[in-house]
Formats: sequence, structure tokens, C-alpha cells
Amino acid sequence: MQRRALLAAAALACAAPLVHAQGYPSRAVRIIVPQPPGGGFDTVGRLLADRYGKLTGQSFVVENRTGSGTLVGTDYAAKAAPDGYTLLVGSVSNLALNPGLYANLPYDSLKDFEPIGLLVSYSYTLVGRKDLPLRSRPEVLAYAKANPGKLNYASAGNGSGQHVLAAALWHLAKVDVAHVPYRGAQPAYQDLLGGRVDLFFDLSPTARVQVDAGNAKALAVSGAARNAMHPQVPTVQETGAAPLELESWFGLFAPAKTPPEVLQKLRADFAKLAALPDVRETLAKTGGKPLALIGDDARALVKRDVDHWSKLVRTLAIRAE
Repeated sequence: MQRRALLAAAALACAAPLVHAQGYPSRAVRIIVPQPPGGGFDTVGRLLADRYGKLTGQSFVVENRTGSGTLVGTDYAAKAAPDGYTLLVGSVSNLALNPGLYANLPYDSLKDFEPIGLLVSYSYTLVGRKDLPLRSRPEVLAYAKANPGKLNYASAGNGSGQHVLAAALWHLAKVDVAHVPYRGAQPAYQDLLGGRVDLFFDLSPTARVQVDAGNAKALAVSGAARNAMHPQVPTVQETGAAPLELESWFGLFAPAKTPPEVLQKLRADFAKLAALPDVRETLAKTGGKPLALIGDDARALVKRDVDHWSKLVRTLAIRAE
């Protein structure tokens, strides 16, 4: 009798993950956004929460956990129970740049997270103040080489994507351009529009507003291909400035050791929502390139960028504030 009871208990234990997955989600799921409301992280998080909710009939709730850039919220998600009820919006900044920015990062981007899928990517656009007497990226680099330290560029703060990308470009092009860090993109634009700084490498959707208004001039984009929002602007690689390419992807991640069956369910639903015409249209209207990279395909892109950008950030000796 005792042996039969033990066998029954073992069978139940083996079946538990499957039962858990079949009933998933049975309560509200939190999507951790490691930045304040507004911006790329929050926009993607709320779009995912809305569509997952409609697909599953369960509540998916965005929770903004901010602090130390993206560090606090990302670490919180890494240490959450791996049960599928706490997920993370991950991007280049918190998963690929942070490993190079922090000497003692409390989480491992590759070991502590399981990618569900990557939904969208955004390029950056290098813009100059509207009265900058340089009309192209080659002219900027030629002037910078002839006049070391005379040009300057804004960023949203030390270690921000705008800082890292621009610093990488100047490093690869072997020119000296002075860094002027701000606390966020808004004050950086105020000084760019006021003519107090020369250049700013910002996310293309935000930069487009100023370019279209005639407040700034677009010089190059960071993606592998030209951006549909301003197709006349060449890529950095097209200009011959440097072998530099970066698109800031955003996607959904679960803590490591989340049950495989739960991951399978999350990925299957992710594939469905990423293929919805209204989702793709919404992303395209915001200047993004819709993606539908699931599981291993997402993991390969994340690993590539973690390996490349964390190493380059360390080479540039950039540290977070």
C-alpha cells in the first residue's frame, strides 16, 4: 500500500507542470517595465499587456519599477518566482548595454532570463542643430578630425543608449567629439534646438518630430537599412563613417527556470499577437520595424548584442551614473 501511494505521489508530481501550464494563466500576470510611463519600454509593455489580455481572457498588468536607469526593475524581474506570473520588457539598454556599464551587475542577461519573443526594433537618428554648417555625416567627421573637441553631442545621460551609440561612432571613426550629458532626452533637445549643443543621436521616432518640424537636420540612421520615416537619410554604414549598426529591440522575457510548458504557451500567444495586422500597423506608425522573433531566434539576437555591446562599452570605459 505504501509503495502504491508513493507511485501515485510521483505521478502527480510529474503531472504538476502540465496541469500548471494547462491552467495558465489563472490569475493576473505582471509585466515589469523598468522605466517610467512613456517611452519605448512602456509603449511596448502596454501593447503586449493589452493583446495578451485579449488572447487569454486574463489580466496582464504593466508595473513600472524604476530606479538606476533600468537596473532596479530588471533585477526585480530576474529574481521573481519563475512561474510565468512576472515577466519583463527587455531591450538593448537593460540586457545588452548594462553588462558593460556596471562592474557588478546583479543579474546575468543571458542566464537569468528566457526570451519569449522580440516584438519591434527602433533605429537611432543622428541629428544636428538646424544651423549647423555641416550637411552630412562625412562633413561632420571631416570637421571633427580637423578640429578635435570643437564639436559636442548631447545624450540623455551617462550610459544611455544615446551616449553609448554616439561614443561608439566617434571611437570607431577615430574622432574627438565632446560629450554633454543631460538628465533625459527632453532637456537635451532644448539645448539642441537652442543651438547650445551640436549633435544628438536619438531614437528615430522622437528625432523625426524635430526633423519634420525643421528644428533639426537628420544626418544618418543607425540601422542596417534606411528608415521608412525619412528614407532620404543614409545609414551610418552607407556614409562610410564606421562599421556601426544598432537597432534597439524590445521584447518580452521570463525569469530563468520558468516551466517549459508555460514558456510554450507564452511564445505561442506572442506569435499570434505579433502577427496581428493592427499590432504591426501600430508599431510601424511609431517608426518601429515589426519583429516576430520567438524563443531561440530571439535568444540568438540577444546573445549577439550582449556579446558585442557589453564588450564595446567596456572598451570605451563608459560607466552608468
